[in-house]
Amino acid sequence: MAPSTRRTFLGSALAAGALLGLASAPARAAVWSSSDQWGNYTTPDGYILYNNIWGSGAGPQSIWANSASNWGVWANHPNTGGIKSYPNAKRIVNRRLGSLTSLTSSYNVSVPASGAYNTSYDIWDSAYDHEVMLWMNYNGAVGPLGTSQGTLTLGGHTWSVYNGDNGANAVYSFLRTSDSTSGTVNILPILKWIKDTKGWWGDVTIGDVQFGYEITSSSGGLNFTTNSFKVSGG
Repeated sequence: MAPSTRRTFLGSALAAGALLGLASAPARAAVWSSSDQWGNYTTPDGYILYNNIWGSGAGPQSIWANSASNWGVWANHPNTGGIKSYPNAKRIVNRRLGSLTSLTSSYNVSVPASGAYNTSYDIWDSAYDHEVMLWMNYNGAVGPLGTSQGTLTLGGHTWSVYNGDNGANAVYSFLRTSDSTSGTVNILPILKWIKDTKGWWGDVTIGDVQFGYEITSSSGGLNFTTNSFKVSGG
């Protein structure tokens, strides 16, 4: 659950054989595709797509993209514990929380019925000291960091809330109480609740809004597809 800038050093733990195996993954992109561990692509409208294989013991993974709103991943990670990757699309906000007047996002995904993963937003302050995760759906043996803070209805969804850390940064996890594969989330009220109600952070600068698939296992090869995605506001 580390940010893109911190995940680079974690990738050194990947076995060389796993990296070589990436070449066998299918490329489906009309515009761009990559099987590279850190393969990335900036779209004409400023989003960044990132293959982002960062955990140890990973298998092959290939990302393809027509745009930030139409992209996907084929991944074949072994049935072992530990997060293997977080392929994602990112928009850089770089605005102080108190200056934001709106921040919303829409999503539509197709995810497998097997494997262990979550489909999540990963929202960071610009210093990468605080991480806000919004789990829209999840499957298999996965769970949040930290301790339960109860249930909250905010931003158009009902969440189970957790507060913890991963040893490098604070992590605030919001797990939707029922799975959703499409919809809209109003992100700004959640970020303000963290500041004004809980005091977990101050008037931080919001850096990245990432959206993707945090994959623990996908043995045999599974497809994760983003049918549409957009971040609005600022």
